[in-house]
Amino acid sequence: MDVLVPVLALLAVLALLLTWSAGRLDHLHTRLERMEATLDAELLRRSAATLELATSGALDPATAMVLADAAHRARAASDPVLREESESALTEALLVAFDDPDALPDADQPWAHELVVELANATRRVQTARRLHNDTVTVTRARRRSPFVRVLRLAGRAPMPRPEEFDDRVPAAFRR
Repeated sequence: MDVLVPVLALLAVLALLLTWSAGRLDHLHTRLERMEATLDAELLRRSAATLELATSGALDPATAMVLADAAHRARAASDPVLREESESALTEALLVAFDDPDALPDADQPWAHELVVELANATRRVQTARRLHNDTVTVTRARRRSPFVRVLRLAGRAPMPRPEEFDDRVPAAFRR
């Protein structure tokens, strides 16, 4: 009987630790899903803003065509590797088109200025969303690598999260 009480206490502590660890890991996976959804929405917003500006007539035809093509490819990419490449290509097109603050549409066209502001905001939000997503991936991966989680298979069959690796630099004309 003297051994039973400490064994039961140890089992209770282990059960609490197991429950807490599983709950924490579940919370991290849920947070990661929210971050992925946010990043997807911001990427779509950026490509939509790029397409809107490209088709507005505010840019020269060559720049408009390059931006529209890059935005369309970014929206159409479904494979993760292809998506990263197409998002990097869109960023590169934006960097080339708006590297010079003087390259922005004329200030006498308020509607064009509004489109540029919308695109600039979307570009900054993509950068923030990607960083938050990758920070969450880093924390989740570290938690999943702990021996306790691996031995007890607390992650279940959930795939190991992967960071989003694409160029998300903000063009010079869009910086505040």
